[in-house]
Amino acid sequence: MVITVSGLHGSGTSTQARRLAESLGLRYISAGLLFRRIAEERGLTLEELSRLAEEDPELDRMIDERTREEARRGDVVIDAALAGWMAEDADLKIFLTAPLEERIRRIARREGLTLEEARRETLRREQSERERFKRYYGIDINDLSIYDVVLNTALFKPDATARILRRIVEELRRGRKHRSDDGCQISAKP
Repeated sequence: MVITVSGLHGSGTSTQARRLAESLGLRYISAGLLFRRIAEERGLTLEELSRLAEEDPELDRMIDERTREEARRGDVVIDAALAGWMAEDADLKIFLTAPLEERIRRIARREGLTLEEARRETLRREQSERERFKRYYGIDINDLSIYDVVLNTALFKPDATARILRRIVEELRRGRKHRSDDGCQISAKP
């Protein structure tokens, strides 16, 4: 099974993807952690590395190729901005969102930033990603039509969000096991 989890910064993608992988006994791959590790190794902030990536498409391509490779291996939950696009044949594509103010609060708390710093850095990163992904791949990351599930994580506590996502996967698996009278497999995907 291949599950992708994408979403806006601060919407809980990493937390929920990791929890989902653990609860399902699947591997967990995070493009965000790889991006953070590269920033750390180079002594840069995430905003600075995003600016560098605007000039050097190899950084994004390296991360995106790894996403494709992991999807081909299977039995994985992939946490990446473009995971739904790169893992085209994923069994389930999830997009997590939350209102901007909630996301800013979460990021400020997690990164130890002021609200204004978190706002500036987040808006800059998201704009950079929108522009890069459009330029490099022709992808409009605001197009949510490729996702099977879009969930506003601000509506639920993290544990409830995890239960909801786990239940969706369980129902998907159950639906795939169910066969109609004519022997055709019924799937939750169109």
